[in-house]
Amino acid sequence: MSESLDSGPPPQAPTTALRQRLAELRGPAAQPHPLDARALAALAANPGCKRRALLDGAGVDKAALASALGSPAAFGQSQFAFMRGNAFEAKVKADGGKELTRLLGVDTPAEVRVPELSAAGPEGRAARTALALREATAAKAWTLLDHPMLALEVAGSPAYLEPDAVVVHPDGTWTVVEIKSFPMIDASADAAKVGAAARQAAVYVLALERVAAVTDGARVAHSVLLVCPKDFSNLPTASVVDVRKQLSVTRRQLARLTRIEDIAAALPEGTTFDVERAAEELTAAVESVSAAYAPECLAACELAFHCRDRARDAGVVEALGRGVRGELGGLTTIGDVLAAARGTAGDPDDPAVAALRRAAALRAEALEAAACR
Repeated sequence: MSESLDSGPPPQAPTTALRQRLAELRGPAAQPHPLDARALAALAANPGCKRRALLDGAGVDKAALASALGSPAAFGQSQFAFMRGNAFEAKVKADGGKELTRLLGVDTPAEVRVPELSAAGPEGRAARTALALREATAAKAWTLLDHPMLALEVAGSPAYLEPDAVVVHPDGTWTVVEIKSFPMIDASADAAKVGAAARQAAVYVLALERVAAVTDGARVAHSVLLVCPKDFSNLPTASVVDVRKQLSVTRRQLARLTRIEDIAAALPEGTTFDVERAAEELTAAVESVSAAYAPECLAACELAFHCRDRARDAGVVEALGRGVRGELGGLTTIGDVLAAARGTAGDPDDPAVAALRRAAALRAEALEAAACR
């Protein structure tokens, strides 16, 4: 991207040694798999997973890797949901964004500017977006940027991101708009879906901050406008979502990604995730990087089924969920949990052990009462 277009400081390329190491991890014929906002948001949702941090930072195609390991990913957005989302977004942005500007409280929607953002390639579109943001901020007028292109440095390379919309306010504030097709019933939506949308929007906010840093009078709002269907209709409604917490987590995770050379340096010599290698060799390579599996990974990571199988084989309590893991304290395996419940192991003064034994006693009483009937 060009600095003359106020597109922000150019992303710094990784060092030659690091580039070579990342290429070795991907395999000689594999091109870097691009990161998008969903992938970066998923990283922020599981910051303790070194495996995903390394694979994403190196640009490894995790879907292809999972298939080569014999545990292909079986998730993704359905075609119906994709079409429904596109139709709802088109409704929100129809007539120059009339519905969207209504939700923003603009008194004169006809005065909202909608600049043309087309350009050659993602780098050109990102530069054109930066120029449009600069011009809109200087004009002090309501401006709607439809599907702008933003760039964010990830592990030393630019990742190109495309939010649904960005609105520039007359006072120079930039607001990210996320349009989702899940309903907002009685002014409330599913908490898990709102959380995922907030993490994704936080990635866009970070990318916008890079442009705002070199734009006079610009300020990026740390709250985003979430637009969803109202109740059971197709009428758009909106809610302001504070993403400061998600911003903090995402910043920390991206900082970890910039240090992936430290994770790579700890790998055995010759480690590679080249999908052309034998399944046994790939399995050993994947297992050489620690993971932080949780059931939530099934909806966000292509390697989740592989990691789940390994977590079950090891009997770790993380396979039961983060909430359960937090309640069990120092009990790290399902075997430890069962032994504590039976009274054959564990410190009786440990609250988790005491609760397990009490639950086991209540279960035994219930079973005995049922047998006597």
